[in-house]
Amino acid sequence: MKREKSRECTFLLLFSNDFHEANEVAKQLDMLIENQNDINENKEDPIIAKEADREYITARVIDIEKNIEEIDKKINEVAVGWSTERMSKVDLTILRLAYYEMKMDEEVPQKVAIDQAINLAKKYGGEESSSFVNGILAKLY
Repeated sequence: MKREKSRECTFLLLFSNDFHEANEVAKQLDMLIENQNDINENKEDPIIAKEADREYITARVIDIEKNIEEIDKKINEVAVGWSTERMSKVDLTILRLAYYEMKMDEEVPQKVAIDQAINLAKKYGGEESSSFVNGILAKLY
């Protein structure tokens, strides 16, 4: 699976976790895969074809959740006039994932993490989401 797709699946799973218990990660991932594969049923390749992809995404989500307080603290430090409690859940989830990739995942170059976060914001966020996410991440860079 391409990193861009695994990042998107990680984002979707993180977002859904805001509405579910933390111990339901595996169940939520199964539902996400099923839904995504239904949407893409006319394509040859399933969204997540390998067990290694599932493990990679699950491990990232668990690691982000484990570090959520530290991540939110850093976001709050630079989000002038905003707090994580007031941010849209989509924007906040994108910021959490991007911060994790920038500061806690040595495999992802910071500029790639920022660029991909902006792409997620354009796809899933509101009209101002990409600008908002870019502004916060620029301060964290």
